[in-house]
Amino acid sequence: MTHTDHPRSTTERTGEPPGAAHQIDHLSTVQLVERLTEQVKALVQTEIRHGIVEMKDKGTRFGVGAGLSGAGLVIVLYGLGALVAAAVLGLATVLDPWLAGFVVAIVLVGVGGIVAAVGGQRAKKALPPTPADTRRSVHRDVDTVKESLR
Repeated sequence: MTHTDHPRSTTERTGEPPGAAHQIDHLSTVQLVERLTEQVKALVQTEIRHGIVEMKDKGTRFGVGAGLSGAGLVIVLYGLGALVAAAVLGLATVLDPWLAGFVVAIVLVGVGGIVAAVGGQRAKKALPPTPADTRRSVHRDVDTVKESLR
């Protein structure tokens, strides 16, 4: 075959399944470049599909976790409201009611501020949300291509 032949896939030209080892020996440079282009295109498309699937999976898990956490948070807030009311009523037996409410509010603001600061630090450590498995796979693919070109 010459460089001017009509471009067709290797399978069409030889009639053999792709991947047969002896095919490579009989291919021209143009055919090898065509084959490389097709394989790189397929590899990139596969990696993109894997990245999308991985991000969808992470998004789904995050959504379910966030929903459950939100429901739990609402229940905890009702419980905390009851505890705050109990604390104010308990302190009101010793202090004036307005002072009891003020003391409980100050304690809650302090604890809430500490919890919010710790949560913010942990959230920063979790960023960026990237498809880590796909990124590692792409790096392996690039390294393999680099090695084969040497």
